[in-house]
Amino acid sequence: MEILFDTANLAAIEEMTPIYPVAGVTTNPTIIKAEGRIDLYPHFRRIREVIGRERSLHIQVLAQDAAGIVADAHRLRAMVDDEVYVKVPTTEQGIKAMRLLRDEGIGVTATAIYSKAQGILAIAAGANYIAPYFNRMESLDIDTVSTIKSLSGFIDRHGADCRIMAASFKNVAQVSAAFEAGAQAVTLPPQLLRAALATPDVTQAVAAFAGDWYDTFGTDTLP
Repeated sequence: MEILFDTANLAAIEEMTPIYPVAGVTTNPTIIKAEGRIDLYPHFRRIREVIGRERSLHIQVLAQDAAGIVADAHRLRAMVDDEVYVKVPTTEQGIKAMRLLRDEGIGVTATAIYSKAQGILAIAAGANYIAPYFNRMESLDIDTVSTIKSLSGFIDRHGADCRIMAASFKNVAQVSAAFEAGAQAVTLPPQLLRAALATPDVTQAVAAFAGDWYDTFGTDTLP
C-alpha cells in the first residue's frame, strides 16, 4: 500500500512527510499553478531533498505528441534526477510515448485515466503506475470502483508489473473505496489526510481520555 501527496507545496511536504507514512509526491500543471510562477527545477529538486530517494517523485510532461512527450521526459530527468517517474496522459500519443519511454527503462505513470480501456492500454504499454481519476469519474457517472476492480483483476491475471495509483479525491471515503477496490496506491492532497484525523469525534475522544485520567490521578502526565 502506498500513500502519496498530490501537491507541489513545499511547506506542506516539509511539515507532513515526517508525520505520515508517505511513499512519494505527485504533481501536475494544475497543482503547480497553485504555487504560482515557481523556479521549476530547483523547486522539484528541493522536493526530492525533502522526501529522499526512498520515495517516488512523479512529474507530468507538457507536450501532447509522442516525440515531445519523450523530449519532456528526458528534460525532467536531466534537470531533476534520473529516478523521476514521468507522468504521461493516457491518449493515443501518450500510449506511443509510454512504449518508447519504457524501452529506455524510464519510469512511467499513466495519468488522466477515465476508463477500463485506457487503463488496459497503459498497462499493456508498460506503465509502472496507472492513475484512474476517482472523483472525476464518479462525477461523470462512471462506476469508478468497478473500473478499479477490473483493472486490478487484469493486472493479476496477466502478471503485469504495474500498480494502480488512484487520484482525484474529494473525501477520505473515496480513498478507502479505492483501496478496497484493489488500488495499490493513492495520491491525495495532504490536507485531506489531516482532515481525517481532525474530526470532532476524535478530538472529543482524546479530550475525554485526558479528563478521565485527571479525575482519577489528579495529573495530566504519567507517573
